[in-house]
Amino acid sequence: METWNQTASDEVRIHTPVVVNRRIDEHVESCVRYMAQKGDRAEMSRYLERLEREWDINRTVAVGAAAASALGLLLGRRDGGGWRVLSGVAAAVLLQQGLFGFGPMSALLRLMGVRTRREIDLEKFAIKALRGDFERIPNDGGPLAKANAALVAAQS
Repeated sequence: METWNQTASDEVRIHTPVVVNRRIDEHVESCVRYMAQKGDRAEMSRYLERLEREWDINRTVAVGAAAASALGLLLGRRDGGGWRVLSGVAAAVLLQQGLFGFGPMSALLRLMGVRTRREIDLEKFAIKALRGDFERIPNDGGPLAKANAALVAAQS
């Protein structure tokens, strides 16, 4: 299942080392395979709820930058203007993320396994396909064939 995740237009994936992308993809594959082997619709539904609550990279960067900016302003007010630099750096990180879709915080967060919204959605759609929400997934074949078909369907 090497070629199911074809997200060439995703700036975060483009700027992430191949080994990190592969590790994230392998995690998705193992979860989808596990769900295909279990075939438990209730467990799939619980897992989908968890995926709905998962923060993507952009949300994580935005919250982190906002927190750092607020901290810089608060500390700068109390201890002098030096801490306000933290607010400026946080704003610059957020601006870079917004303009280019990738920044230094993204690289660090990717190493920690934080995924893009598209990656999370791909896993969600694959699990939904296994659960039977779509008609395009064949019921014949083993769990590995079903998992592969679900991942390919989710990508298209």
